[in-house]
Amino acid sequence: MDVKTDENVGENPKPENLGSEEGMLRSNSRLKSIESLSGKNMLVKGTGSFSSKEMFFRADQIDLKSLDVQLEKHLSRVWSRNIEANRPKEEWEIDLAKLDLRYLVARGTYGTVYRATYDSQDVAVKLLDWGEDGMSTTAETAALRASFQQEVAVWHKLNHPNVTKFVGASMGTSNLKVPSESLTSLPSRACCVVVEYLAGGTLKKFLYSNRKRKLALKIVIQLALDLSRGLSYLHSQNIVHRDVKAENMLLDAHRNLKIADFGVARVEAQNPQDMTGETGTLGYMAPEVLDGKPYNRKCDVYSFGVCLWEIYCCDLPYPDLSFAEVSSAVVRQNLRPDIPRCCPSSVANIMKKCWDANPEKRPNMNDVVSLLEAIDASKGGGMIPEGQGGGCFCFAPARGP
Repeated sequence: MDVKTDENVGENPKPENLGSEEGMLRSNSRLKSIESLSGKNMLVKGTGSFSSKEMFFRADQIDLKSLDVQLEKHLSRVWSRNIEANRPKEEWEIDLAKLDLRYLVARGTYGTVYRATYDSQDVAVKLLDWGEDGMSTTAETAALRASFQQEVAVWHKLNHPNVTKFVGASMGTSNLKVPSESLTSLPSRACCVVVEYLAGGTLKKFLYSNRKRKLALKIVIQLALDLSRGLSYLHSQNIVHRDVKAENMLLDAHRNLKIADFGVARVEAQNPQDMTGETGTLGYMAPEVLDGKPYNRKCDVYSFGVCLWEIYCCDLPYPDLSFAEVSSAVVRQNLRPDIPRCCPSSVANIMKKCWDANPEKRPNMNDVVSLLEAIDASKGGGMIPEGQGGGCFCFAPARGP
């Protein structure tokens, strides 16, 4: 049996706009009406003359259920696009169409770093792809994304010469152009962070390149001051970095240090019990963090003490110990890096104060800034004795507990 419909049937003679929500709903309703009519073996006839707008259907050949499913999916996509288009943009959200990824720089635990340009500005881009390893549940990934969204709202307001400038972020990557040689496809739940690009590379790379000849004391103090001022500023904003290490510090073309990689940073909790768990990098982690106890911004102070040693020595703190040995010895045997005999007492004292086992005895970062500013580095001293080109060798041969 043939079922005939005409655009002039009914009270609304206007053609339906199938691209609109209202048109979709009307189309869906009409199909359901056809289903009802075909079930009753009724014929629907149009009025007026036959025209090209009239359609004929074999009622027994129409898969109305499938049509309804397709229409519902299309309508859902229309609503989703409308919601996204009408959602007010956050201050920190960027236009991904202006972001051009140039090449892959590095891959990390939580993401991939690219060199890029944003609106003609040199930038570094980190794609954060929590949950793409299949280890995180949907709920855990959603919680990480929600936490990230709250924290970038804080990051974009940061403004300090020793903190990497935050350019913007995006909760999705739908319009992002990725170099074909770096990724075959973007992670479905990826977020995107864009920061200024710094040409000097990481502090770790700089220290490694100077591991044999060491650094002049004035350079040591300059780098330490940059780091301490940046951390002091973050703490004044109630932000705990939680992963202070040489690898997360960047240098510009003039060797100015800037704190980077806020991948695990968070706004300091009012209740210390809310900040627990092993977060950071072994060798830099404070005893209370390693032991799973509550902690606060003083964990950054501990890590700074290790970084100060690393800047002075251009060396790794525990090269001959395993992760398990370091973790156990730091907590139970009060293991700390060996301070060279040639280290000025003013610098050595800051290290010892910062890595005290008792967080309450560690100084605040603004106090550390004052202590470093009081050091006179104009007359040399330290690893490179005055009048000599090479560094001294005053490390004790034995290291560890």
